[in-house]
Amino acid sequence: MTNEDVLLVQQSWTKVLPLHATAAALFYRKLFALDPGMRPLFTGDMDQQGTKLLQMITAAVRGLDRLDALLPVVRDLGMRHETYGVRDEHYGTVATALLWTLEQALREEFTPEVKSAWIKAYGVLSQTMRGAQMPPRAA
Repeated sequence: MTNEDVLLVQQSWTKVLPLHATAAALFYRKLFALDPGMRPLFTGDMDQQGTKLLQMITAAVRGLDRLDALLPVVRDLGMRHETYGVRDEHYGTVATALLWTLEQALREEFTPEVKSAWIKAYGVLSQTMRGAQMPPRAA
């Protein structure tokens, strides 16, 4: 991930934030359409869940230019997600829902360069989270 990628992600995210409630609703609608089996992972109030999602993404986006400080927090998040029942295959579904949501929110501003930057950023963060999860135990 280059400095330009970080800047593209950060700049595009500032354009999504004013649409926070809509963006969160779009994300979860797409996520559950892609994988209805993920719905039981979210037991609380979905408006509150949406707020938490946007806060988490905002913190991650702001921290992209300080990965040394961000990645330990992301590892902890990955360990917590495992306790919630998040499995490795869920990360791809989340990526698809996130990119689709960004495309809906940014429209023509979701250029190939912006999409590529988001893919790289999500790749770094999701790989860190996945790496924090315990490997399956041998039977």
